Amino acid sequence: MRHRRAVLAAALSLTAALAAVPATTAAAAPAPAPASVQAAAGYAAYAGSSQEAKANKAFFEAVMESVAEKRAANPGALAVTVVYSASNAPSFRTQIARSTQIWNSSVSNVKLQEGSSPDFQYYEGNDSRGSYASTDGHGRGYIFLDYRQNQQYNSTRVTAHETGHVLGLPDHYSGPCSELMSGGGPGTSCQNATPNAQERARVNTLWQNGLAAAVAKVS
Repeated sequence: MRHRRAVLAAALSLTAALAAVPATTAAAAPAPAPASVQAAAGYAAYAGSSQEAKANKAFFEAVMESVAEKRAANPGALAVTVVYSASNAPSFRTQIARSTQIWNSSVSNVKLQEGSSPDFQYYEGNDSRGSYASTDGHGRGYIFLDYRQNQQYNSTRVTAHETGHVLGLPDHYSGPCSELMSGGGPGTSCQNATPNAQERARVNTLWQNGLAAAVAKVS
């Protein structure tokens, strides 16, 4: 829930967001984001500030540009696939897999897939600001999953929420538990990790209409 900065660094705080990671997770050694990315990133305010909204949008656009470059090189590909790496978040592999399954079964115009040459990466560790997503402004980004926050809130919800930013959805903390992007707004009792109908439709629209423009931009 927080990154952004003079470089396009996008953050999407979820500093109140989402149950429980295994006890072994807390003891695991953190795998911080690359130093080059940390140096490039600033921090946006929590609670839906205008800066945070711009950061969310910038992160989505950076990922879309990365995907568009691949599609421009292979125009015959029909599916829009966003590739991620979970190698730096081993404690959260189960949650990441569940989040991927949730999103892939919820939307049709974009798919998440683990693989090489990722458009974004997952990282884990300790951060007092909670979990967030960010980009270095060069078509690459990462999602950081905070240990403590994932022990307090539903961990799959945290992961699916942050992944929602990758797909273009902004935070909406005042929303109900049934709204995935309400993050931690509904409190720790909220267990929902699935986007609602409006969120699903929004993602489908963004990737159907937005990608064509992105491909044209890099062509």
